[in-house]
Amino acid sequence: MGEIVLAAKMTHVPTMQMSEQDGPVKGMRQAAIDGHYEIARRAKALGADTVVICDTHWLVNAGFHVNANDRFEGLLTSSEFPQFIRDMPYSHEGNPALGDAIAETASEMGVYTLAHHLDSLDLEYGTLVPLSFMSREHEMKVVSIAAFCTVHDHDESRVLGEAIRKAVEASDDKVLLVASGSLSHKIWSNKDYAPNNGTFTISSEFNRQVDLMVLDMWQRGDHATFLKMLGDYAVHCSGEGSMHDTAMLYGALGWDSYTGKCEVVTEYFPSSGTGQTNVIFPVQ
Repeated sequence: MGEIVLAAKMTHVPTMQMSEQDGPVKGMRQAAIDGHYEIARRAKALGADTVVICDTHWLVNAGFHVNANDRFEGLLTSSEFPQFIRDMPYSHEGNPALGDAIAETASEMGVYTLAHHLDSLDLEYGTLVPLSFMSREHEMKVVSIAAFCTVHDHDESRVLGEAIRKAVEASDDKVLLVASGSLSHKIWSNKDYAPNNGTFTISSEFNRQVDLMVLDMWQRGDHATFLKMLGDYAVHCSGEGSMHDTAMLYGALGWDSYTGKCEVVTEYFPSSGTGQTNVIFPVQ
């Protein structure tokens, strides 16, 4: 029987890639990179063979979608930030059987979900940035799930998360489940952004304080309270992808019955106005 062996909320900021290149950001995101390494090492120690990534950079306007291709290969240039991520090579094995099972299970549970096997359906950088670092420590097969859901509610994403767990448990896979996205996500307005300042600052002190409160809840295991505020948090703090990645994560972990005490492996940091971190959610 398969199982989710580890779960995490992970940052995917482009400055992590830039941190390894010559320029003003060089070395500045090493803590975030080290957090990705640590999560991959933990997953390897627990026997994870597949990573399922709920990606807040994959935007969908109808239904839920799973990239269940058997192989992903190419060069990534971000359409959002081509000046930050360009010509980044990637090569990863997929897990089509698990991707198909997630889509089928979610649809059976009442949430219409499609799995896709298309070489032309590229992975987004919310999937590829974590993979680019984690694969240095532990190469895993990947299933990517769209989590920038524009006409969906959190309850549907909760059910999709439940379907992820059910499909994994019916398989032979050991899975690292990743919610790939930020905490607050109010990017600086174009006129207010200054590359040498905005890159390393938060755009709203209110957002920063709420982010820190959320991290405290997670570390104390007070997830039931957090879930009561998830909708308002996503709206008022501009949660990335409306935080559907987080709803999927919680759905897989048991929603408001989950009491695990989270471990922050990368201290909270601002990036281009947003709030970022890497956090491990122990699986119960």
